[in-house]
Amino acid sequence: MTLKLKEIYQKLLTQGIAKDPRGVEGVSRYLQEQKKIWEELKEKEKPYFDEDRLFNPYSDSRILYGDGEQRIKTILCGIDVETQDLLLADRLRDKGEKIDLVLTHHPEGKALVALGGVMAIQEDILADSGVPIAQAQGLMAPRTAEIRRAFLPDNVQRTIDAARLLALPLMCMHTPADNQVQKFLETLMAENMPQTVGEVVDLLKDIPEYQSAMAIGAGPVIVSGEEKRRCGKILVEMTGGTSGPETLYEKLAQAGIGTIICMHISENHRKEAEKHHLNVIIAGHIASDSLGMNLLLDTLKKDGIKTIPFSGLYRIER
Repeated sequence: MTLKLKEIYQKLLTQGIAKDPRGVEGVSRYLQEQKKIWEELKEKEKPYFDEDRLFNPYSDSRILYGDGEQRIKTILCGIDVETQDLLLADRLRDKGEKIDLVLTHHPEGKALVALGGVMAIQEDILADSGVPIAQAQGLMAPRTAEIRRAFLPDNVQRTIDAARLLALPLMCMHTPADNQVQKFLETLMAENMPQTVGEVVDLLKDIPEYQSAMAIGAGPVIVSGEEKRRCGKILVEMTGGTSGPETLYEKLAQAGIGTIICMHISENHRKEAEKHHLNVIIAGHIASDSLGMNLLLDTLKKDGIKTIPFSGLYRIER
Protein backbone atom coordinates (compact mmCIF):
# COMPACT_ATOMS: atom_id res chain seq x y z
CA MET A 1 0.00 0.00 0.00
CA THR A 2 1.14 3.53 -0.74
CA LEU A 3 -0.08 6.99 0.20
CA LYS A 4 0.34 10.24 -1.63
CA LEU A 5 2.81 12.67 -0.04
CA LYS A 6 0.01 15.17 0.58
CA GLU A 7 -2.03 12.45 2.34
CA ILE A 8 0.86 11.70 4.69
CA TYR A 9 1.29 15.43 5.29
CA GLN A 10 -2.36 15.86 6.23
CA LYS A 11 -2.45 12.69 8.33
CA LEU A 12 0.50 13.80 10.48
CA LEU A 13 -0.92 17.31 10.85
CA THR A 14 -4.19 15.79 12.07
CA GLN A 15 -2.27 13.79 14.68
CA GLY A 16 -0.55 16.99 15.83
CA ILE A 17 -3.85 18.84 16.19
CA ALA A 18 -5.33 15.97 18.21
CA LYS A 19 -2.62 16.43 20.88
CA ASP A 20 -2.29 20.23 20.66
CA PRO A 21 -2.15 21.94 24.11
CA ARG A 22 -4.54 24.60 22.81
CA GLY A 23 -7.26 22.06 22.16
CA VAL A 24 -9.28 21.74 18.96
CA GLU A 25 -11.07 25.03 19.67
CA GLY A 26 -7.79 26.87 20.13
CA VAL A 27 -6.40 25.49 16.88
CA SER A 28 -9.63 26.40 15.07
CA ARG A 29 -9.40 29.94 16.39
CA TYR A 30 -5.83 30.20 15.14
CA LEU A 31 -6.81 29.00 11.66
CA GLN A 32 -9.68 31.47 11.54
CA GLU A 33 -7.20 34.23 12.35
CA GLN A 34 -5.01 33.11 9.45
CA LYS A 35 -8.00 33.16 7.11
CA LYS A 36 -8.79 36.70 8.19
CA ILE A 37 -5.18 37.75 7.54
CA TRP A 38 -5.43 36.22 4.05
CA GLU A 39 -8.71 37.94 3.27
CA GLU A 40 -7.38 41.32 4.34
CA LEU A 41 -4.19 41.13 2.24
CA LYS A 42 -3.81 43.39 -0.76
CA GLU A 43 -3.80 41.52 -4.07
CA LYS A 44 -0.12 42.26 -4.64
CA GLU A 45 0.70 40.67 -1.25
CA LYS A 46 -1.25 37.42 -1.73
CA PRO A 47 1.37 35.64 -3.90
CA TYR A 48 3.75 35.76 -0.92
CA PHE A 49 1.28 34.32 1.59
CA ASP A 50 1.93 30.68 2.52
CA GLU A 51 -1.51 29.22 1.83
CA ASP A 52 -0.74 26.15 3.97
CA ARG A 53 -1.41 28.48 6.90
CA LEU A 54 -5.13 28.23 6.07
CA PHE A 55 -5.27 24.55 7.12
CA ASN A 56 -1.91 23.82 8.81
CA PRO A 57 -1.52 25.48 12.26
CA TYR A 58 2.19 24.62 12.43
CA SER A 59 4.43 27.01 10.52
CA ASP A 60 7.46 24.80 11.25
CA SER A 61 6.05 21.72 9.48
CA ARG A 62 5.89 21.65 5.69
CA ILE A 63 6.40 19.72 2.49
CA LEU A 64 9.76 21.26 1.61
CA TYR A 65 10.23 19.62 -1.78
CA GLY A 66 7.59 17.73 -3.74
CA ASP A 67 4.20 18.54 -5.26
CA GLY A 68 2.28 16.27 -2.92
CA GLU A 69 1.27 13.80 -5.63
CA GLN A 70 4.24 11.44 -5.22
CA ARG A 71 3.31 7.92 -4.09
CA ILE A 72 5.09 7.01 -0.85
CA LYS A 73 5.85 3.52 0.38
CA THR A 74 9.23 3.90 2.13
CA ILE A 75 10.36 6.83 4.27
CA LEU A 76 13.92 7.58 5.38
CA CYS A 77 13.32 9.42 8.65
CA GLY A 78 15.70 11.31 10.92
CA ILE A 79 15.80 14.01 13.56
CA ASP A 80 18.03 16.34 11.50
CA VAL A 81 18.38 16.25 7.73
CA GLU A 82 20.81 18.43 5.80
CA THR A 83 22.60 18.12 2.46
CA GLN A 84 24.98 15.38 3.63
CA ASP A 85 22.02 13.31 4.81
CA LEU A 86 20.32 13.66 1.43
CA LEU A 87 23.54 12.51 -0.25
CA LEU A 88 23.44 9.43 1.99
CA ALA A 89 19.82 8.86 0.94
CA ASP A 90 20.85 9.11 -2.71
CA ARG A 91 23.74 6.68 -2.12
CA LEU A 92 21.32 4.21 -0.53
CA ARG A 93 19.10 4.50 -3.59
CA ASP A 94 22.11 3.75 -5.79
CA LYS A 95 22.64 0.57 -3.75
CA GLY A 96 19.06 -0.53 -4.39
CA GLU A 97 17.21 0.82 -1.32
CA LYS A 98 13.82 2.16 -2.31
CA ILE A 99 13.35 5.62 -0.73
CA ASP A 100 10.29 7.64 -1.69
CA LEU A 101 10.50 10.39 0.96
CA VAL A 102 13.01 11.85 3.39
CA LEU A 103 11.29 13.02 6.55
CA THR A 104 13.07 15.24 9.05
CA HIS A 105 11.87 16.33 12.47
CA HIS A 106 13.68 19.63 12.72
CA PRO A 107 12.60 22.26 10.21
CA GLU A 108 14.54 23.51 7.23
CA GLY A 109 13.85 26.16 4.59
CA LYS A 110 10.73 28.26 5.02
CA ALA A 111 9.67 26.08 7.97
CA LEU A 112 12.83 27.10 9.83
CA VAL A 113 12.35 30.79 9.06
CA ALA A 114 8.80 30.50 10.43
CA LEU A 115 9.73 28.66 13.64
CA GLY A 116 8.59 31.61 15.76
CA GLY A 117 5.07 31.12 14.46
CA VAL A 118 4.42 28.15 16.76
CA MET A 119 5.74 29.73 19.94
CA ALA A 120 2.30 31.05 20.88
CA ILE A 121 1.51 27.47 21.96
CA GLN A 122 3.71 28.14 24.98
CA GLU A 123 1.36 30.92 26.06
CA ASP A 124 -1.44 28.38 26.53
CA ILE A 125 0.87 25.98 28.36
CA LEU A 126 1.91 28.78 30.73
CA ALA A 127 -1.70 29.82 31.24
CA ASP A 128 -2.70 26.23 32.06
CA SER A 129 0.13 26.20 34.61
CA GLY A 130 -1.32 29.19 36.44
CA VAL A 131 0.45 32.13 34.79
CA PRO A 132 -2.18 34.74 33.79
CA ILE A 133 -2.56 34.75 30.01
CA ALA A 134 -1.76 38.47 29.76
CA GLN A 135 1.54 37.89 31.56
CA ALA A 136 2.24 34.79 29.46
CA GLN A 137 1.78 36.73 26.24
CA GLY A 138 3.85 39.61 27.56
CA LEU A 139 6.68 37.21 28.49
CA MET A 140 6.64 35.40 25.17
CA ALA A 141 6.38 38.34 22.77
CA PRO A 142 10.04 39.53 22.96
CA ARG A 143 11.38 35.98 22.75
CA THR A 144 9.17 35.17 19.76
CA ALA A 145 10.40 38.29 17.97
CA GLU A 146 13.99 37.28 18.76
CA ILE A 147 13.49 33.84 17.20
CA ARG A 148 11.86 35.36 14.13
CA ARG A 149 14.94 37.55 13.62
CA ALA A 150 17.41 34.77 14.32
CA PHE A 151 17.09 32.92 11.01
CA LEU A 152 16.76 35.89 8.67
CA PRO A 153 20.50 35.92 7.74
CA ASP A 154 20.72 32.14 7.23
CA ASN A 155 20.99 30.33 3.91
CA VAL A 156 17.95 28.20 4.73
CA GLN A 157 17.37 26.81 1.21
CA ARG A 158 20.60 24.82 0.91
CA THR A 159 19.05 21.52 1.99
CA ILE A 160 15.91 22.08 -0.07
CA ASP A 161 18.02 22.83 -3.15
CA ALA A 162 19.89 19.57 -2.60
CA ALA A 163 16.59 17.68 -2.39
CA ARG A 164 15.47 19.28 -5.66
CA LEU A 165 18.69 18.41 -7.50
CA LEU A 166 18.53 14.83 -6.20
CA ALA A 167 14.79 14.58 -6.93
CA LEU A 168 14.12 13.50 -3.35
CA PRO A 169 10.79 14.52 -1.80
CA LEU A 170 11.49 16.18 1.55
CA MET A 171 9.16 17.03 4.44
CA CYS A 172 9.61 18.22 8.04
CA MET A 173 7.31 17.52 11.00
CA HIS A 174 8.29 19.51 14.07
CA THR A 175 5.47 20.70 16.33
CA PRO A 176 3.07 17.82 15.46
CA ALA A 177 5.71 15.43 16.85
CA ASP A 178 6.50 17.64 19.84
CA ASN A 179 2.79 17.75 20.67
CA GLN A 180 2.85 13.94 20.87
CA VAL A 181 5.61 13.81 23.47
CA GLN A 182 4.05 16.72 25.39
CA LYS A 183 0.77 14.83 25.79
CA PHE A 184 2.49 11.48 26.37
CA LEU A 185 4.54 12.78 29.30
CA GLU A 186 1.71 14.86 30.76
CA THR A 187 -0.47 11.75 30.82
CA LEU A 188 2.33 9.63 32.28
CA MET A 189 2.85 12.09 35.15
CA ALA A 190 -0.87 12.51 35.82
CA GLU A 191 -1.44 8.74 35.97
CA ASN A 192 1.54 7.99 38.23
CA MET A 193 1.60 11.12 40.41
CA PRO A 194 5.30 11.01 41.37
CA GLN A 195 6.14 12.62 44.70
CA THR A 196 9.87 13.28 44.32
CA VAL A 197 12.18 14.48 41.58
CA GLY A 198 13.84 11.06 41.59
CA GLU A 199 10.51 9.36 40.98
CA VAL A 200 9.95 11.60 37.95
CA VAL A 201 13.33 10.56 36.57
CA ASP A 202 12.54 6.89 37.19
CA LEU A 203 9.35 7.20 35.15
CA LEU A 204 11.29 8.72 32.26
CA LYS A 205 13.88 5.97 32.45
CA ASP A 206 11.17 3.37 31.89
CA ILE A 207 10.53 4.80 28.38
CA PRO A 208 12.44 2.93 25.63
CA GLU A 209 13.59 6.06 23.80
CA TYR A 210 15.21 7.40 26.96
CA GLN A 211 16.73 3.99 27.64
CA SER A 212 18.37 4.14 24.19
CA ALA A 213 19.74 7.57 25.08
CA MET A 214 21.00 6.29 28.44
CA ALA A 215 23.08 3.71 26.60
CA ILE A 216 25.19 6.51 25.08
CA GLY A 217 25.21 8.72 28.18
CA ALA A 218 22.46 11.08 27.05
CA GLY A 219 19.59 9.95 29.28
CA PRO A 220 17.44 11.96 31.69
CA VAL A 221 19.39 14.11 34.15
CA ILE A 222 18.54 16.50 36.98
CA VAL A 223 20.21 19.87 36.34
CA SER A 224 18.50 21.84 39.11
CA GLY A 225 17.35 20.30 42.36
CA GLU A 226 17.98 16.87 43.88
CA GLU A 227 16.45 13.39 43.68
CA LYS A 228 15.00 13.47 47.20
CA ARG A 229 13.27 16.83 46.79
CA ARG A 230 9.49 16.90 46.50
CA CYS A 231 8.57 17.54 42.90
CA GLY A 232 5.38 19.49 43.55
CA LYS A 233 3.37 20.57 40.52
CA ILE A 234 5.04 19.36 37.31
CA LEU A 235 5.27 21.33 34.08
CA VAL A 236 6.08 19.39 30.89
CA GLU A 237 7.82 21.71 28.43
CA MET A 238 8.19 19.80 25.16
CA THR A 239 6.44 21.83 22.46
CA GLY A 240 6.10 25.35 21.16
CA GLY A 241 9.05 25.71 18.81
CA THR A 242 12.02 26.38 21.06
CA SER A 243 12.88 27.61 24.56
CA GLY A 244 10.94 30.52 25.97
CA PRO A 245 12.48 33.53 27.75
CA GLU A 246 14.62 33.34 30.88
CA THR A 247 12.11 35.60 32.66
CA LEU A 248 9.40 32.93 32.72
CA TYR A 249 10.88 30.97 35.64
CA GLU A 250 9.98 33.57 38.23
CA LYS A 251 6.38 33.54 36.99
CA LEU A 252 6.26 29.75 37.00
CA ALA A 253 7.51 29.64 40.58
CA GLN A 254 4.88 32.18 41.58
CA ALA A 255 2.24 30.05 39.83
CA GLY A 256 3.14 27.06 41.99
CA ILE A 257 5.24 25.01 39.58
CA GLY A 258 7.83 22.89 41.41
CA THR A 259 9.42 20.80 38.66
CA ILE A 260 10.00 21.29 34.93
CA ILE A 261 10.60 18.44 32.48
CA CYS A 262 12.19 19.73 29.28
CA MET A 263 14.14 18.51 26.26
CA HIS A 264 17.09 20.83 26.80
CA ILE A 265 17.95 24.04 28.64
CA SER A 266 20.64 26.70 28.22
CA GLU A 267 22.96 27.44 31.12
CA ASN A 268 21.46 30.90 31.59
CA HIS A 269 17.97 29.44 31.70
CA ARG A 270 19.11 26.75 34.14
CA LYS A 271 20.65 29.33 36.47
CA GLU A 272 17.45 31.37 36.41
CA ALA A 273 15.37 28.30 37.26
CA GLU A 274 17.74 27.42 40.10
CA LYS A 275 17.54 30.99 41.39
CA HIS A 276 13.80 30.51 41.87
CA HIS A 277 14.22 27.05 43.44
CA LEU A 278 12.68 25.14 40.54
CA ASN A 279 13.65 21.54 39.94
CA VAL A 280 14.63 20.97 36.30
CA ILE A 281 14.96 17.60 34.58
CA ILE A 282 16.43 17.41 31.09
CA ALA A 283 14.72 14.38 29.61
CA GLY A 284 16.99 14.43 26.57
CA HIS A 285 16.64 16.30 23.30
CA ILE A 286 17.07 13.65 20.62
CA ALA A 287 15.36 10.98 22.72
CA SER A 288 12.34 13.22 23.26
CA ASP A 289 12.22 14.08 19.56
CA SER A 290 12.40 10.36 18.79
CA LEU A 291 9.48 9.65 21.10
CA GLY A 292 7.35 12.25 19.37
CA MET A 293 8.30 11.08 15.89
CA ASN A 294 7.71 7.43 16.80
CA LEU A 295 4.17 8.19 17.93
CA LEU A 296 3.53 9.83 14.55
CA LEU A 297 5.24 7.12 12.51
CA ASP A 298 3.22 4.39 14.22
CA THR A 299 0.09 5.86 12.60
CA LEU A 300 1.71 5.45 9.17
CA LYS A 301 2.72 1.86 9.88
CA LYS A 302 -0.98 1.01 9.98
CA ASP A 303 -1.14 2.12 6.33
CA GLY A 304 1.74 -0.18 5.39
CA ILE A 305 4.34 2.59 5.16
CA LYS A 306 7.90 1.40 5.82
CA THR A 307 10.26 3.59 7.88
CA ILE A 308 14.05 3.51 7.76
CA PRO A 309 15.45 5.37 10.79
CA PHE A 310 18.68 7.40 10.62
CA SER A 311 20.19 10.70 11.76
CA GLY A 312 19.53 10.22 15.46
CA LEU A 313 16.07 8.64 15.38
CA TYR A 314 15.62 5.88 17.96
CA ARG A 315 12.84 3.97 16.20
CA ILE A 316 10.58 2.27 18.76
CA GLU A 317 7.25 0.85 17.65
CA ARG A 318 4.22 0.70 19.93
